[in-house]
Amino acid sequence: MNQLSISTEYITLGQLLKEVGAIDTGGMAKWYLSEYEVYVNGELENRRGKKLFTGDRVKLADETIIEIVNG
Repeated sequence: MNQLSISTEYITLGQLLKEVGAIDTGGMAKWYLSEYEVYVNGELENRRGKKLFTGDRVKLADETIIEIVNG
C-alpha cells in the first residue's frame, strides 16, 4: 500500500490522481473517473471533487491502494 502525505485538511480525488501520476493534468480527472473504476473506502466513486481526509483509502483501476496520511 502506498501512502500520500497531505499537509492540509483534505485533498480532492482529482488532486490525488494528479499527485500519484494517474493523470497528467487536473482536467483529465473527469475522463479518468468515467473510464476507470476508482474506489474510496471500498465504495465506487466518480466525483473528482470528492474530499479525501487522513485515513481514507483509494483503490485505483490498476489495483494500487493509496492511504491518505497526515504530513
